[in-house]
Amino acid sequence: MPLASRLRRIAGSLRRRLPSTRRSPFGPTTSDTRRAIAAAFLHGDGIEIGALHQPLIVPRTARVNYVDRMTVAGLRQHYPELANAPLVETDIVDDGETLATIADATQDFVIANHFIEHCENPLLTFRNLLRVLKPGGIVFMAVPDKRFTFDVDRPCTTLDHVLRDFSEGPEWSKRQHYEEWSRLVNKHTDPSEVNAEAQHLIDMKYSIHFHVWSAPELLELVQALRRIVQFELELFLRNGMESLIILRKPS
Repeated sequence: MPLASRLRRIAGSLRRRLPSTRRSPFGPTTSDTRRAIAAAFLHGDGIEIGALHQPLIVPRTARVNYVDRMTVAGLRQHYPELANAPLVETDIVDDGETLATIADATQDFVIANHFIEHCENPLLTFRNLLRVLKPGGIVFMAVPDKRFTFDVDRPCTTLDHVLRDFSEGPEWSKRQHYEEWSRLVNKHTDPSEVNAEAQHLIDMKYSIHFHVWSAPELLELVQALRRIVQFELELFLRNGMESLIILRKPS
């Protein structure tokens, strides 16, 4: 289906799926837009990585297994701020960057919302998200725009940085990411405090935003990665404080 036709279909789906009592004079909410796009693209059997307490609402034709690096009990312990949140049960305990327990070409779709920024090796992650898809399968991604989050003061991750993380492994940049988080997100100015907090987070393997992008830089990255990893860019859409990306594995 041509892109213009697909976009018209999504827009029509969104209008139909919003009851009049929920429609806002300012347009659909972030969640509404996600749901409508999911209805247009997600069908069959797939996985969602790192859903926590905000799983994507999918159509009835989509069946989801939830992947996370810990069980719910482990997640509650690791993230005390989520102690009382209604976390989804983990069906598959696995590293979302590698998906080592999931065989090639077995999934109709992969959902990875607010996930790629947590990945130490984004290019490796892209490869594995596509690896587990059947031909024609879909990656559904939502990526926060740093300009509208606590990452606002951090510099955008460059393509060169992503390529180096892939070629050398992410250990070379890990500590600088944690130190940047301490300085520019948690606003520590004392070098000893920065060093101590960075080490504490490294020791507990806390999942920070290792990489950050604004929408224009993210689109440039995705377009560059198309020359390295084979996929079709079906949709790139600004959605409030995030960007929605739909990738399709070539048939």
